[in-house]
Amino acid sequence: MKKNAPGAGSVVFFTLATPVLCLALALSSCADKQTLGAAASSSTAPDTREPIGLSGEAGKEHRVVMLQHLETVQAIVAALAEEDYERAQGLTEAHLGFFMHRQALLRRKPEDFAPAYHDLAMAHHEAAEALARIMPSHDLKQILPRLDGVLKACVACHLAYKLNGAKS
Repeated sequence: MKKNAPGAGSVVFFTLATPVLCLALALSSCADKQTLGAAASSSTAPDTREPIGLSGEAGKEHRVVMLQHLETVQAIVAALAEEDYERAQGLTEAHLGFFMHRQALLRRKPEDFAPAYHDLAMAHHEAAEALARIMPSHDLKQILPRLDGVLKACVACHLAYKLNGAKS
């Protein structure tokens, strides 16, 4: 692990943690809101997201996976703050990349989801793979834009889709 000047780790941590904490709050409210902008604060904004078509136990399982993704992003940011690039890479590959996609296909068939939903999921996994590939560089100026790409893929999907029965 590379050592920085005293206090540098705190700066890196807060630089990484603040946007992720904001995203976590936004995504938790996004489960019940249409957008992350001004409309998200309005209880009168219509929820135009499309239900993903999973109900009952399948819907609960899918929600667990989404929460695991959010926890994984937090763990990746924590690893980056500790400059543990190998752990960050491993978490990204195992929990967000195509390995996770293959695991999901063992539980659900692609036809269980709308083609556009599947496209968003593939974009998310590809963004995660791009993030994992850049981790060995140890260069946050290259890593953070890839992490931003992962978060954008998450947000795009949450803005377009909801679990059946999610309230507006």
